[in-house]
Formats: sequence, C-alpha cells, structure tokens
Amino acid sequence: MRNILTLIILLLITKTAFADTVHLTSLSWPPYSDKNIKEQGASVAVAKAAFKAMGHELIVDFYPWSRAVKLVNTKSSKYVGYFPEYYYETNDFNFSDPMGNGPLALIQNKSKPINFNDLSDLKGLKLGVVQDYINTPELDKMIADKEVNAKAALSDSVNIKKVASKRLDMAVIDVNVFNFLLSSDKSLKKFENKVELNKNLLANKKLYIAFRGDEVGKKWQKIYNSGLKKLDVDVIMTKYLTSK
Repeated sequence: MRNILTLIILLLITKTAFADTVHLTSLSWPPYSDKNIKEQGASVAVAKAAFKAMGHELIVDFYPWSRAVKLVNTKSSKYVGYFPEYYYETNDFNFSDPMGNGPLALIQNKSKPINFNDLSDLKGLKLGVVQDYINTPELDKMIADKEVNAKAALSDSVNIKKVASKRLDMAVIDVNVFNFLLSSDKSLKKFENKVELNKNLLANKKLYIAFRGDEVGKKWQKIYNSGLKKLDVDVIMTKYLTSK
C-alpha cells in the first residue's frame, strides 16, 4: 500500500512539474474570440484544447486589438503570443500551424449592390476596414498605395452601420463575424435588413496564433503545434460555429 501511495504522489508531482500555464492575448472578435461568449469563442476553444492535449492550461486575456498585439512584445511580458491572426510576413512573430479558417468577404447595402469580381472593382468606392486589421496582401497594398479609398473604423459593428446608412459603399468583414453580430448585437437590429454579403469572397483566410519571435515563443509554438496534431480542428470549429 505504501509503495502504491508513493507512486501516486510521484506521478502527481511529475504532472505538476511539467504542466505550465500559458498566457495569450486576444480581442473581442466573436464568434472566434470574446470573453463573454461560450468557451470564449471558437478559436479559443481550439487553442485551449491543443494546449490541454499537451498537458498545459491556457489563459486568454482580452484587449483592444492594437494593444493585444503590442503587449506580446512588451519587455518582460507574460504573454507568449496573440490570436486569432492572419498570416503575414514579419520578423517579430512565429506563426503556428493553421487553427481554422475565416472566410473574408465584403458587405454592401442591399439597395446598392456592387458588381465585385476583382480588387480593381473597389477603385473609386468608399471601403470600410477595421483599424490595424490585416485584410489580404493585395488589398492592403492597394490601400497603402492609395489605389483604394479605405476608411478605418474601430470595429466591424461600426462598419456595418456605415454601410447600412450608405456612408460606405462596402466594408471588409469575416462572414462568421458578420452573421454573429447581426444575430446578437442589439444595436444592429434595425440595420439587419439593409446590409448583405457580396456573393464573391475576398479570400478564405487561415487563422493562426502569432507567437513571440524569441526562444520562449518558439518553444510554445512547437508545443502548440504538437497539440493541434492531436485534434480535429475542423470538427471543433464546425461544431462551435453551427451550435446555437
């Protein structure tokens, strides 16, 4: 009996010794991430499951997007990464393996539909984007080169209202975010019959965790990617996004 108790104690000590708490930042971007929704969002559910599969606990703190990114690279930060993010070229972060997809689209006013087939069709239009969000490399280059008249807002909800009131011709938005906001944001209720998604997608974007570019970030990137391989990410995402 004593030997069994000793073995149990040793196993518990070993498990505790190797289990760490991981800290990441995120933003309010439902249904992917938000502190006030089920499981804190679909992307958070995937991330927590992946770390749990490797014996670790994930804690996510939510901030405005710009701060969520900045905090990760703050000196002595406890945060090892931020998410969900689209991939982009950078030396500051190492991206995880994909943790799901986010279809990126354009919203338009129902009474003023836009014939959109190519990015060149956006020239001459007032296009809404969200401040500091990455869109697609091609679109972001056109915006930087002032080929597209882009207006930055603080949130997707603001852009929905602007398109509904015809202050914008179109706005960039994730399809799942658009559907979630229209069904849950009471301030958008009076606009839901005035806006719609354009039938053509901008892109089907993959979602990632952006880990710090240092050795600590690389360590957790490797652990997280190993955890992802133990999951069926598509099943988790689909189950979450289709549940009521």
